[in-house]
Amino acid sequence: MKTIKFKTNINCGGCIASVTPTLNGLGGIDKWKVDTTDPNKILTIETSTLNPDDIKSALEKAGFKGEEVK
Repeated sequence: MKTIKFKTNINCGGCIASVTPTLNGLGGIDKWKVDTTDPNKILTIETSTLNPDDIKSALEKAGFKGEEVK
């Protein structure tokens, strides 16, 4: 399993509620969370099968931006 982190514009509980169906519906995510207290609003995803581009595309379809943090 790998952990992928993204700097996002998911900045509140409402945003998390909006992106939850997308992330939960994306096969291959074992666990995810957003740290809205971090200035960069870091989304952490644990996955065995997805790559960063898959996740970034899903975020964009949900109306959010994501930039991988390496």
